[in-house]
Amino acid sequence: MPKTVFVGMSGGVDSSTSALLLKEQGYRVVGVYMKNWSKDLPGMKCPWAEDLADAKRVAVKLGIDFEVWDFEDAYREKVVDYMLAEFKKGNTPNPDIMCNQEIKFKLFYEKAMEAGADFIATGHYARVKQSSLLRAADENKDQTYFLYRIPEEALAHTIFPIGEMVKPEVKKMAEKHGLHNAYKKESMGVCFVGEVGMRDFLKEYIDVQPGEIQEVETEKTLGYHEGAVFYTIGQRHGLYLNGEKGAINDGLPYYVVKKDLKNNVVYVSKNLNDKNLWTNELKLKDIFLRREMGASQPVFARLRHRAPLIPAKFDGKKLIFENEIKRPAPGQSAVIYDGEVCLGGGIIE
Repeated sequence: MPKTVFVGMSGGVDSSTSALLLKEQGYRVVGVYMKNWSKDLPGMKCPWAEDLADAKRVAVKLGIDFEVWDFEDAYREKVVDYMLAEFKKGNTPNPDIMCNQEIKFKLFYEKAMEAGADFIATGHYARVKQSSLLRAADENKDQTYFLYRIPEEALAHTIFPIGEMVKPEVKKMAEKHGLHNAYKKESMGVCFVGEVGMRDFLKEYIDVQPGEIQEVETEKTLGYHEGAVFYTIGQRHGLYLNGEKGAINDGLPYYVVKKDLKNNVVYVSKNLNDKNLWTNELKLKDIFLRREMGASQPVFARLRHRAPLIPAKFDGKKLIFENEIKRPAPGQSAVIYDGEVCLGGGIIE
């Protein structure tokens, strides 16, 4: 009797091709569309209905069972409320990581197992070997940065069918088998509401007030912002100073170096050597590791999706770098690797 796989189908080519591959490999495949968010925003219609229709059309083409599972309440509580709370603290959270931890590889996994699944599958670019999470064959598309917090039990029952493929191969395979979404445009906006920008989304849920942008060295007011929560340390784009975009007088760019949420002030500087922009260590919280690590173990760290791997040492609580690095935003994740194996990571304090 064939093993049963419940595959999360988003309507995109990656998850559709994953379902195709699993069927070709002889599994009994059940496609599931996770309805996580359906609310429209001003000027932006949530694409969930279109995505659902695309997923359903692929399921019909492949001749597989298809279901819709409503996770909206849990998603709002576990992902959106978490994200909003972090922004209010002045942090810059990553909702995709929380979605994978709490929804796709927890709720979806648990419900699939209860429904008789042997495995779950998604269209992520990653690999699993001997219960280890490995980077994808397509290094440019590797998504282990977003997957580092997958619970161990779920990982042991997870298949990433396209993990050994590169994106052009995925599209060609979908086209070859007549999948209508082979060249569907990828969503690049907030993970759950499509193309809308994060700033527009936050405006709907956080009461923000305009305030001053000040030069950190002189405390001179250079311009005004829409809300301090929208800015991240190191940011240089999106600043309007004295009516000009990003630079004044000598034309050198300003960088955000500090935020004062209590007084609603954003501080900027032209000094690229400002101590707030650089560090040689990162303290982590909410650390998740797949195996015990020795003191000061040599590792590689990735500080954002597709960023280069940086040599570091990890002492159990912080990453220490040989050379100073540009400081990432608090609330983002630092993900730790040993070669191609993703060991885990933590939230940057």
